[in-house]
Amino acid sequence: MSGHVAKQVLEPQFTRDRRQRRLEPLFQRGVAQGAVVFEPRFAEHLGRNEPAGLLIVADATEPNTGSVIQSYANAVIDGYERELQPRAPGVRIVPQARLRFNPTRQSSNLFVPGLMAFVLTIVSSLMTAISLTREKETGTMEALLVSPLRPWQIIAGKVAPYLAVGFVAVVGVIVEARLVFKVPLRGSLTLLLVEGLLFILVSLSLGILISARTSSQRVAMMGALAGTMLPTMLLSGFIFPIESMPWPLRAISVVVPARWFVLVARSIMLKGIGLVYLWQPTLVLFAMAVALLAASTHAFHQRLDG
Repeated sequence: MSGHVAKQVLEPQFTRDRRQRRLEPLFQRGVAQGAVVFEPRFAEHLGRNEPAGLLIVADATEPNTGSVIQSYANAVIDGYERELQPRAPGVRIVPQARLRFNPTRQSSNLFVPGLMAFVLTIVSSLMTAISLTREKETGTMEALLVSPLRPWQIIAGKVAPYLAVGFVAVVGVIVEARLVFKVPLRGSLTLLLVEGLLFILVSLSLGILISARTSSQRVAMMGALAGTMLPTMLLSGFIFPIESMPWPLRAISVVVPARWFVLVARSIMLKGIGLVYLWQPTLVLFAMAVALLAASTHAFHQRLDG
């Protein structure tokens, strides 16, 4: 009962503590995933053998990671309290836990933003690679050899429908996330849609590049699965936290576009942050889009000339 009372007494102190406001930017940028906030006069309370409180703050954007951080902090506190018992038998440390961004640890809050990247990869990369390769198999693409259109114009005409379908998919996933899975949208909807379009451009470019380098639908499908679908599933943080991966896989994940989009989508939806903190992953996606568009246009031009 005394521990319960101590928690009730300490809670308002932590609520009014300005030190937590300093932690907010660190959690939003992802620089910190856990923090321990000591109550005022923590050492003085311990010296008088009075209950001393502290607050464990953990980033629960990834529920498993947040739980591990909370459990580790509790284990360290319990160990320290046991060390003090021989010298101060009545000492008591009363920890509290506060999970940020996903306090209920709902798995849907983790998977639904990543599901958006998965759906867009299917719509953009896989369907584009298969459809363009099918046109080459049926001979439709050969008509482009006598066309006065430039390669970039041909590509724009081919991918425009998939760009529209991808945008509709983004809107559909967001609506489903809000209405069905109750995933919050704390950030800007406009920014999320713009980031979704940027990721669609990257995925479309990958699909075009794969179709330009393959000669059959089967090979194009296998290339799209191996080059886009598997990295999106395994190396983007969609299912497995990147922090728990071995360093070679973490290094490979840097070139996986879905990793950056999943980070952006979760940050906007769960943390409510804007471009001020997301400019780096946005810049990475933009650079990937420019590089892949240039590479796919060049490969497509070589294919037409060949």
